[in-house]
Amino acid sequence: MARYTGPKSKIARKFGEPIFGEDKVLSKKNFPPGQHGQNKRRKTSEYGVQLREKQKAKYTYGVLEKQFHNLFLKAARSKGITGEILLQLLEGRLDNVVYRLGIAPTRAAARQLVLHRHITVNGQVVNVASYAVQPGDVVGVREKAKSLEVISDALAGFNHSKYPWIEWDENAKAGKFLHVPAREDIPENIKEQLIVELYSK
Repeated sequence: MARYTGPKSKIARKFGEPIFGEDKVLSKKNFPPGQHGQNKRRKTSEYGVQLREKQKAKYTYGVLEKQFHNLFLKAARSKGITGEILLQLLEGRLDNVVYRLGIAPTRAAARQLVLHRHITVNGQVVNVASYAVQPGDVVGVREKAKSLEVISDALAGFNHSKYPWIEWDENAKAGKFLHVPAREDIPENIKEQLIVELYSK
């Protein structure tokens, strides 16, 4: 499956946010990369601001352009606020749900667990990171993977109450996707309306 494999610290510095998780380089160099990175006088066009927001969302959720555009089209066809539905669709991806459940420390690690067949949905192994989790689905760790160190370390001390749309069962090492999250519950710093405006041009 295609995915971004380039330098993550460089991307995080571009947006000035730790979009891939904690970033030591960003904490030391909190300005964009490149020789003009510290030149704060540069102005960005309206299109540039909108494009930046789309890129931030893509990198945050680990989705490439075609997938992202297809999700936007699906959101646009749905009833409701397009930008909010887009984020809800991104939140419902299996790799993101695994990350939200605390099974993996980052979305990239969650994607790897899914691809390596360590994750189940309703008791069946699913190895497609973009699989759309539905309300009522139970996402868990495959029995033989429950002892993996990366999973144990990620779950240690993880606060599941941060995400009210999921319910975690520690004994079963599984979580139930209760409902689609409301926009105010999604913690990502993304201005989704700018993305809608970009695609509406």
